[in-house]
Amino acid sequence: MKVTYRGVHHDLPPKLQEKLDAKFAKLSKLLEKRGEKDAHVIVTSERHLHNAEITLQFYDHQLAGAGSDPDLFTAVSDALAKLEKQALKHSAKWREKSRRTDTKSKPEPTQSARGAGEPEGGPRVYRVNHHERRKPMTLEEAVLKMEKQGDYLVYRDAEREGLSVLIRRKDGNFDLVES
Repeated sequence: MKVTYRGVHHDLPPKLQEKLDAKFAKLSKLLEKRGEKDAHVIVTSERHLHNAEITLQFYDHQLAGAGSDPDLFTAVSDALAKLEKQALKHSAKWREKSRRTDTKSKPEPTQSARGAGEPEGGPRVYRVNHHERRKPMTLEEAVLKMEKQGDYLVYRDAEREGLSVLIRRKDGNFDLVES
């Protein structure tokens, strides 16, 4: 990582420079996936307070970290910590977004749900997301929805606040299972 300093009127002591280089190397491992990055460190001093601001580009995002302290090293370290936190957040968001699967496709059967001796064309067990919150509905609304859909409907009953299953019988009538 190429680091440029502005606002530092004198060279930093060697020990301080080594510590900052180590911190920038740690950040570099996190950020440099495609090419070398440029970090710009701007240091300003007001009375006895050092303000450090570090900016760099990361996957088309401008990351910026700022720190203030009477000690120059602590100010730059605070800014680096904030920058590292932002980089971790952006890389986690990017990773989650790129690994997301298509939610509208049918769920695949689990291996444990399918027996070892069952043929490939045999019955399958599909896992349904039961944590998904849906609006409660009445029995009449469920019957109207059943006319548009398949042979059964699982819904949250608005009157009882429990789960109910509405099943269409072969003769056209319905069975209601309440839990």
